[in-house]
Amino acid sequence: MNFSIEREKLLKPLQQVVGVVERRQTLPVLSNVLMVVDGDTLALTGTDLEVELVARIGLEQSFSHAEITVPAKKLLDICKSLPEESQIQFILEDQKLLIKAGRSKFSLATLPANEFPNLEDAVGQVSFSMNQGYLKSVIDRTAFAMAQQDVRFYLNGMLFEVSTNLLRTVATDGHRLALCKAQIQCEVEKPFQSIVPRKGVLELAKLFSDVDADISIALSGNHIRVESADLRFTSKLIDGKFPDYERVLPKQGDKNVLADKTEMRQCFSRVAILSNEKYRGVRLRLESGNLTTVANNPEQEEAEESINVDYQGGELEIGFNVNYLLDVLNVIRSDTVKLQLADSNSSALVTDAEDDSASYVVMPMRL
Repeated sequence: MNFSIEREKLLKPLQQVVGVVERRQTLPVLSNVLMVVDGDTLALTGTDLEVELVARIGLEQSFSHAEITVPAKKLLDICKSLPEESQIQFILEDQKLLIKAGRSKFSLATLPANEFPNLEDAVGQVSFSMNQGYLKSVIDRTAFAMAQQDVRFYLNGMLFEVSTNLLRTVATDGHRLALCKAQIQCEVEKPFQSIVPRKGVLELAKLFSDVDADISIALSGNHIRVESADLRFTSKLIDGKFPDYERVLPKQGDKNVLADKTEMRQCFSRVAILSNEKYRGVRLRLESGNLTTVANNPEQEEAEESINVDYQGGELEIGFNVNYLLDVLNVIRSDTVKLQLADSNSSALVTDAEDDSASYVVMPMRL
C-alpha cells in the first residue's frame, strides 16, 4: 500500500466511519477501520457487527490494489492534528502503516484485512429512492419516541413500513408513540415491515442529511441498506414483531384543542420546574377557551399557568408526563398544535394543525 490524499478529502469520511466503530470491543479488529485502495478510489469501512459504514473517496491518481486495517480512533486523531492543507502519504512497511505529512511521521500497528468482518450482502426485497433531507425529517420527527434498553427488544428501534408509494416510520416506548408518513415511489403487493435498531436510526439521521441529494434504500429480511454517491450504510434489523400501532391511535377523541405551539411549550417548560423530578407529572385543566397547567412536588411546592386556547368542549382534567408533551412540541413544525382528547383516562392524539403527515399519541398519568 502506497498512496497519498489531501487531508480535507479524507477527514470527513473518516469521521463518519469512525462514528460507527465502538471503542470497547471483544475483537481487536473491530476497533480498526478497513482501508482498501483500488485504482483511483479509497474505501474506508467501519463496523460493530450490527452496523457497517463504507465511505468511498476519489484519489487524484490510480494506485495498485491494497488493503489493511488500522486503529480507527488513532488514525482519526492523527488526521485531525495535521495542518489543514496537508498532503498525507500512506506507506505499508513490515505490517506497520507509515503516515507522512510535511515533517510529521507516524507508524501505526495494523491487522490483516482478511480478519475484518463484513455484513453479508442481502438481496433487497423492497427498494426505493428518496431525498436525503426528506428521510432525515421523517426520522427526526419519530426517533424521540424510541425505547432505550427496554426488555421488549423490538421497541429499541424504529419500524419502517413500506406500502405502495408510502413509507411509515413508527416508534414507541410503551408510554408514547410517534408515527410519520412519507410519499415514495414504490410498488409492493402487501406492506413490508422492518425494525431498524436505535443505533442504526441515529446514524442514518446523521449521515444522510444533504437536502439536495437522493439515496437508495433497500430492505431485506435481515438488513437495511442505504446508499448515496459516496456512502453505503448497512444495519442488521431487530428480529421481532412490532406492536399493532393502528390499534393505539385514539379514535374516540371528541374534545379538540387548538393552541399556539410556542406559547404552550413555554408554559409547560415553566410549570415543569416544580413537577416531581422522577415522574414529571403535570395536570391539564380544560375549560372553554382556556387551558390551565398545574404541577406540584413532594416538597409541597406548586406551579400554575393558564393560556388561551381554541376549545369549546366541557371541562376536563387529565395528567401527563410533561417531558413527553414537550418532546412532541419540539418536533411539530407549524405554529399551531392540535390536541384530541376523549376523557381523563384516554390517550391524547397530538398533531400539527397544518400537516397531517405526523401523529403522536401520549398516554395519560394518574396524579
